Amino acid sequence: MKRLLYPIILAIFFSACSSKTPYTNRSQMIFISQKEEFKLGEESYKKALSESEIVSSGAEFERVKRVATRIADATAMSEFKWEFNLVKDDLANAYCLPGGKIVVYTGILKYAHNDDQLATVISHEVAHALARHGAERMSQAMIQQSVGAVGDLALSIFSPQTRGVFNQVYGVGTNLGVMLPYGRMQESEADEIGIHLMHQAGYNIHEAVKFWENMSSGGGSKTPQFLSTHPSSSTRIEDIKKVINRIGQ
Repeated sequence: MKRLLYPIILAIFFSACSSKTPYTNRSQMIFISQKEEFKLGEESYKKALSESEIVSSGAEFERVKRVATRIADATAMSEFKWEFNLVKDDLANAYCLPGGKIVVYTGILKYAHNDDQLATVISHEVAHALARHGAERMSQAMIQQSVGAVGDLALSIFSPQTRGVFNQVYGVGTNLGVMLPYGRMQESEADEIGIHLMHQAGYNIHEAVKFWENMSSGGGSKTPQFLSTHPSSSTRIEDIKKVINRIGQ
Protein backbone atom coordinates (compact mmCIF):
# COMPACT_ATOMS: atom_id res chain seq x y z
CA MET A 1 0.00 0.00 0.00
CA LYS A 2 2.80 2.44 0.89
CA ARG A 3 4.52 1.69 -2.40
CA LEU A 4 1.35 2.73 -4.21
CA LEU A 5 0.44 5.75 -2.08
CA TYR A 6 3.73 7.64 -1.99
CA PRO A 7 4.21 7.77 -5.80
CA ILE A 8 0.62 9.02 -6.18
CA ILE A 9 1.26 11.87 -3.74
CA LEU A 10 4.54 12.74 -5.46
CA ALA A 11 2.76 12.74 -8.82
CA ILE A 12 0.20 15.22 -7.47
CA PHE A 13 2.94 17.61 -6.36
CA PHE A 14 4.92 17.37 -9.58
CA SER A 15 1.79 17.89 -11.70
CA ALA A 16 1.18 21.28 -10.07
CA CYS A 17 1.58 24.40 -12.15
CA SER A 18 3.17 27.45 -10.60
CA SER A 19 1.54 30.81 -11.25
CA LYS A 20 1.29 34.29 -9.75
CA THR A 21 -1.76 36.27 -8.75
CA PRO A 22 -2.46 39.57 -10.55
CA TYR A 23 -1.37 42.79 -8.81
CA THR A 24 -0.25 41.03 -5.59
CA ASN A 25 2.17 38.68 -7.45
CA ARG A 26 1.79 35.93 -4.86
CA SER A 27 3.16 32.56 -5.98
CA GLN A 28 0.59 29.77 -6.25
CA MET A 29 0.65 26.00 -6.64
CA ILE A 30 -2.38 24.76 -8.59
CA PHE A 31 -3.09 21.21 -9.73
CA ILE A 32 -6.07 22.03 -11.97
CA SER A 33 -5.75 23.39 -15.51
CA GLN A 34 -7.57 26.59 -16.40
CA LYS A 35 -9.57 24.64 -18.98
CA GLU A 36 -10.82 22.25 -16.29
CA GLU A 37 -11.49 25.17 -13.97
CA PHE A 38 -13.57 27.00 -16.61
CA LYS A 39 -15.56 23.85 -17.29
CA LEU A 40 -16.37 23.42 -13.60
CA GLY A 41 -17.36 27.08 -13.44
CA GLU A 42 -19.67 26.75 -16.43
CA GLU A 43 -21.39 23.69 -14.95
CA SER A 44 -21.88 25.36 -11.56
CA TYR A 45 -23.14 28.53 -13.24
CA LYS A 46 -25.81 26.73 -15.28
CA LYS A 47 -26.97 24.76 -12.26
CA ALA A 48 -27.16 27.86 -10.06
CA LEU A 49 -29.15 29.84 -12.64
CA SER A 50 -31.58 26.96 -13.19
CA GLU A 51 -32.45 27.14 -9.49
CA SER A 52 -32.71 30.95 -9.31
CA GLU A 53 -35.17 33.70 -10.19
CA ILE A 54 -33.37 35.84 -12.75
CA VAL A 55 -34.01 39.59 -13.09
CA SER A 56 -33.48 40.45 -16.77
CA SER A 57 -34.76 44.01 -17.00
CA GLY A 58 -35.31 47.16 -14.98
CA ALA A 59 -33.10 49.77 -13.30
CA GLU A 60 -31.33 47.34 -10.95
CA PHE A 61 -30.49 44.97 -13.80
CA GLU A 62 -29.14 47.82 -15.94
CA ARG A 63 -27.08 49.07 -13.01
CA VAL A 64 -25.46 45.67 -12.42
CA LYS A 65 -24.80 45.20 -16.13
CA ARG A 66 -23.24 48.67 -16.43
CA VAL A 67 -20.88 48.25 -13.48
CA ALA A 68 -19.99 44.63 -14.22
CA THR A 69 -19.14 45.48 -17.84
CA ARG A 70 -16.73 48.24 -16.76
CA ILE A 71 -15.00 45.95 -14.25
CA ALA A 72 -14.76 43.12 -16.80
CA ASP A 73 -13.27 45.48 -19.40
CA ALA A 74 -10.70 46.65 -16.83
CA THR A 75 -9.37 43.10 -16.41
CA ALA A 76 -8.32 42.88 -20.09
CA MET A 77 -8.77 39.09 -19.85
CA SER A 78 -9.80 38.03 -23.36
CA GLU A 79 -9.96 34.34 -22.44
CA PHE A 80 -12.81 35.01 -20.02
CA LYS A 81 -16.32 34.75 -21.48
CA TRP A 82 -18.04 37.33 -19.33
CA GLU A 83 -21.71 37.00 -18.41
CA PHE A 84 -23.71 39.01 -15.87
CA ASN A 85 -26.87 38.06 -14.04
CA LEU A 86 -28.98 39.62 -11.31
CA VAL A 87 -30.78 37.11 -9.09
CA LYS A 88 -33.82 38.00 -6.99
CA ASP A 89 -32.81 36.95 -3.48
CA ASP A 90 -32.76 38.78 -0.15
CA LEU A 91 -29.35 37.30 0.68
CA ALA A 92 -26.56 39.89 0.60
CA ASN A 93 -24.30 37.98 -1.77
CA ALA A 94 -22.52 37.96 -5.12
CA TYR A 95 -19.98 35.71 -6.82
CA CYS A 96 -17.92 35.29 -9.96
CA LEU A 97 -17.26 31.75 -11.15
CA PRO A 98 -14.18 30.73 -13.17
CA GLY A 99 -14.41 31.95 -16.74
CA GLY A 100 -16.18 35.20 -15.84
CA LYS A 101 -19.71 34.22 -14.79
CA ILE A 102 -20.86 37.05 -12.49
CA VAL A 103 -23.99 36.72 -10.34
CA VAL A 104 -25.27 39.48 -8.06
CA TYR A 105 -28.13 38.98 -5.58
CA THR A 106 -30.65 41.80 -5.16
CA GLY A 107 -30.15 41.59 -1.39
CA ILE A 108 -26.70 43.14 -1.58
CA LEU A 109 -27.89 46.22 -3.47
CA LYS A 110 -29.28 47.78 -0.28
CA TYR A 111 -25.67 48.02 1.00
CA ALA A 112 -24.25 49.36 -2.29
CA HIS A 113 -25.59 52.91 -2.27
CA ASN A 114 -23.96 53.98 -5.54
CA ASP A 115 -22.14 52.53 -8.55
CA ASP A 116 -18.74 52.88 -6.86
CA GLN A 117 -19.90 50.75 -3.93
CA LEU A 118 -21.45 48.18 -6.28
CA ALA A 119 -18.12 48.12 -8.11
CA THR A 120 -16.52 47.19 -4.78
CA VAL A 121 -18.65 44.04 -4.62
CA ILE A 122 -18.23 43.02 -8.23
CA SER A 123 -14.50 43.74 -8.44
CA HIS A 124 -13.93 41.68 -5.26
CA GLU A 125 -15.73 38.68 -6.77
CA VAL A 126 -14.01 39.09 -10.14
CA ALA A 127 -10.69 39.20 -8.28
CA HIS A 128 -11.37 35.71 -6.88
CA ALA A 129 -11.78 34.41 -10.44
CA LEU A 130 -8.72 36.23 -11.80
CA ALA A 131 -6.56 34.93 -8.94
CA ARG A 132 -7.92 31.39 -9.46
CA HIS A 133 -8.75 31.11 -5.78
CA GLY A 134 -11.24 28.28 -6.34
CA ALA A 135 -8.69 26.11 -8.12
CA GLU A 136 -6.10 26.97 -5.49
CA ARG A 137 -8.38 25.90 -2.65
CA MET A 138 -9.21 22.65 -4.43
CA SER A 139 -5.48 22.03 -4.74
CA GLN A 140 -4.97 22.76 -1.04
CA ALA A 141 -7.72 20.26 -0.21
CA MET A 142 -5.95 17.64 -2.33
CA ILE A 143 -2.75 18.21 -0.34
CA GLN A 144 -4.64 18.04 2.96
CA GLN A 145 -6.28 14.75 2.02
CA SER A 146 -3.03 13.24 0.74
CA VAL A 147 -1.07 14.12 3.90
CA GLY A 148 -3.92 12.80 6.05
CA ALA A 149 -3.87 9.52 4.14
CA VAL A 150 -0.12 9.17 4.75
CA GLY A 151 -0.58 9.81 8.48
CA ASP A 152 -3.40 7.30 8.71
CA LEU A 153 -1.31 4.72 6.89
CA ALA A 154 1.68 5.33 9.19
CA LEU A 155 -0.57 4.63 12.18
CA SER A 156 -1.94 1.41 10.73
CA ILE A 157 -0.03 -0.64 13.29
CA PHE A 158 -1.99 1.04 16.10
CA SER A 159 -5.53 0.43 17.30
CA PRO A 160 -8.54 1.79 15.38
CA GLN A 161 -9.21 4.13 18.34
CA THR A 162 -5.76 5.70 18.04
CA ARG A 163 -6.18 6.17 14.30
CA GLY A 164 -9.61 7.67 14.86
CA VAL A 165 -8.22 10.23 17.30
CA PHE A 166 -5.46 11.15 14.84
CA ASN A 167 -7.89 11.67 11.98
CA GLN A 168 -10.18 13.81 14.12
CA VAL A 169 -7.37 15.97 15.51
CA TYR A 170 -5.71 16.28 12.12
CA GLY A 171 -8.97 17.35 10.48
CA VAL A 172 -9.70 20.04 13.06
CA GLY A 173 -6.06 21.16 13.23
CA THR A 174 -5.63 21.60 9.49
CA ASN A 175 -8.97 23.39 9.23
CA LEU A 176 -8.21 25.93 11.96
CA GLY A 177 -4.48 26.12 11.35
CA VAL A 178 -4.30 26.00 7.56
CA MET A 179 -7.53 26.00 5.55
CA LEU A 180 -9.44 28.76 7.39
CA PRO A 181 -6.46 31.15 7.56
CA TYR A 182 -5.80 30.37 3.90
CA GLY A 183 -9.39 31.32 3.11
CA ARG A 184 -9.00 34.60 5.01
CA MET A 185 -5.82 35.34 3.09
CA GLN A 186 -7.66 34.82 -0.20
CA GLU A 187 -10.48 37.12 0.90
CA SER A 188 -8.01 39.85 1.82
CA GLU A 189 -6.19 39.34 -1.45
CA ALA A 190 -9.47 39.61 -3.39
CA ASP A 191 -10.12 42.90 -1.57
CA GLU A 192 -6.72 44.19 -2.65
CA ILE A 193 -6.99 43.05 -6.26
CA GLY A 194 -10.55 44.39 -6.35
CA ILE A 195 -9.37 47.87 -5.32
CA HIS A 196 -6.87 47.84 -8.19
CA LEU A 197 -9.62 46.77 -10.61
CA MET A 198 -11.90 49.56 -9.35
CA HIS A 199 -9.09 52.05 -9.86
CA GLN A 200 -8.39 50.68 -13.34
CA ALA A 201 -12.09 50.97 -14.22
CA GLY A 202 -12.25 54.58 -13.04
CA TYR A 203 -14.33 54.13 -9.90
CA ASN A 204 -13.82 55.98 -6.61
CA ILE A 205 -11.85 53.49 -4.52
CA HIS A 206 -12.61 55.36 -1.27
CA GLU A 207 -16.20 54.14 -1.62
CA ALA A 208 -14.93 50.60 -0.94
CA VAL A 209 -14.45 51.54 2.72
CA LYS A 210 -17.97 52.97 2.90
CA PHE A 211 -19.44 49.82 1.35
CA TRP A 212 -17.82 47.54 3.92
CA GLU A 213 -18.91 49.90 6.68
CA ASN A 214 -22.46 49.54 5.35
CA MET A 215 -22.12 45.76 5.44
CA SER A 216 -20.67 45.84 8.94
CA SER A 217 -23.53 47.96 10.28
CA GLY A 218 -26.05 45.53 8.82
CA GLY A 219 -26.15 43.61 12.10
CA GLY A 220 -26.36 39.85 12.64
CA SER A 221 -24.09 37.49 14.57
CA LYS A 222 -20.36 37.74 13.89
CA THR A 223 -18.30 34.54 13.67
CA PRO A 224 -14.94 34.84 15.47
CA GLN A 225 -12.27 35.56 12.87
CA PHE A 226 -10.19 32.47 13.65
CA LEU A 227 -13.24 30.29 12.94
CA SER A 228 -14.14 32.03 9.70
CA THR A 229 -12.98 31.98 6.10
CA HIS A 230 -13.49 35.77 6.03
CA PRO A 231 -11.56 38.44 7.92
CA SER A 232 -13.50 40.48 10.48
CA SER A 233 -15.09 43.70 9.24
CA SER A 234 -12.65 45.88 11.18
CA THR A 235 -9.64 43.96 9.82
CA ARG A 236 -10.99 44.13 6.29
CA ILE A 237 -11.66 47.87 6.44
CA GLU A 238 -8.21 48.69 7.86
CA ASP A 239 -6.50 46.53 5.22
CA ILE A 240 -8.47 48.20 2.43
CA LYS A 241 -7.46 51.63 3.73
CA LYS A 242 -3.81 50.55 3.50
CA VAL A 243 -4.26 49.43 -0.11
CA ILE A 244 -5.91 52.75 -0.98
CA ASN A 245 -3.02 54.64 0.61
CA ARG A 246 -0.51 52.60 -1.43
CA ILE A 247 -2.35 53.41 -4.65
CA GLY A 248 -2.11 57.04 -3.60
CA GLN A 249 -5.58 58.41 -4.08
